[in-house]
Amino acid sequence: MHNRRSFLLGTSAAAAALGLAACGGEGAGSTGPDTEAEPSDQTVGVAMPTETYERWVADGANIKKGLEDKGYKVDMQYAQDDIPTQQQQIDQMINSGVSALLIASIDGASLSAQLDNAASQGIPVIAYDRLLTDSENVDFYVTFDNYKVGVNQANALLYGLGLLDAEFEPADDAPENPLNVELFAGSLDDNNAHLFWKGALETLQPYFDEGTLVVPSKQVDIEQAATQRWEQETAQKRMENLLTTHYNGGEELAGVLAPADPLSRGIINAMQNAGLGPTLEEGLPVVTGQDAEIASIKLIADGIQSSTIFKDTRDLAEQAIVSAESILKGEEPEANDTETYDNGVKVVPSYLLEVTMVLEGNYEKILVESGYYTEEQVESGQL
Repeated sequence: MHNRRSFLLGTSAAAAALGLAACGGEGAGSTGPDTEAEPSDQTVGVAMPTETYERWVADGANIKKGLEDKGYKVDMQYAQDDIPTQQQQIDQMINSGVSALLIASIDGASLSAQLDNAASQGIPVIAYDRLLTDSENVDFYVTFDNYKVGVNQANALLYGLGLLDAEFEPADDAPENPLNVELFAGSLDDNNAHLFWKGALETLQPYFDEGTLVVPSKQVDIEQAATQRWEQETAQKRMENLLTTHYNGGEELAGVLAPADPLSRGIINAMQNAGLGPTLEEGLPVVTGQDAEIASIKLIADGIQSSTIFKDTRDLAEQAIVSAESILKGEEPEANDTETYDNGVKVVPSYLLEVTMVLEGNYEKILVESGYYTEEQVESGQL
């Protein structure tokens, strides 16, 4: 297989035309923010899901610093992936009189009571990277183009398998097929997991239809592939089971669609423990990823993990702050998508940011030269 090609590649999600009208910056039934208040008189409540994921720690730090630099007070809480804790934290923020809420939910459907309460108090709500569902009281959504994340992950898998060339066209020197692959999805209570899956599977479907790719486990539904809470250990255990059940008779596993880096590392651990690899050049199956976590960037640099998707949380935090500031001033935040994100009750106006595919051939330019990581951090795999 052609797993270790080096070239400079950056595939980005195409942003829709800017300036589309967004819905008003007030929750249903709200009286709206105090547009006369100075930033120093306003507190933004920031609810984050967990500190066990590297990216959420970075998101929180970027948001807190950005808001404080603009003069706002910040009440930021991490719920350690416990839904009742996040509910209580948001209730406390509302009771303390925050001027706005910025919420990265654990379960997007679990906060309806809190959103109703916020609306009754005139507190606007911005969903951060995870859509808040089943409620009309969501004013805005800032995220990445999550469907395109899935498309990029599928293309990264196809490229790593040698089926696509550097231009993402069918490769002239494609390997003999069919090729065996397995599919992993994220947590079903995270709306993003469904969009990642949809983007990836719609991209891969023609290869399944023509028999180029085969899933020996036949676990091709998101419910079968889901990984609750995006846990690395859960992904590792499932991969171990797949290898034991479906690859003990000489069948060769060519690649795995993995939607996030912790899952990728669990999958890689399982494969290496089973004697595969230990590197791509030495026969390790291709494994995708997401979030460009430092431990996975080291694996990419070392020729172990094939790819990841970089979502620059610095930009996401900045956009969230811009949107929050607009709402707090009584203005409509700028949206570039007013059609995609239906939360079950309303289409939430959204701002989507670009994503970039990271491979061994471009991680230095994308992540090191941009200042996101240092060479020393990549070399050690630690921040």
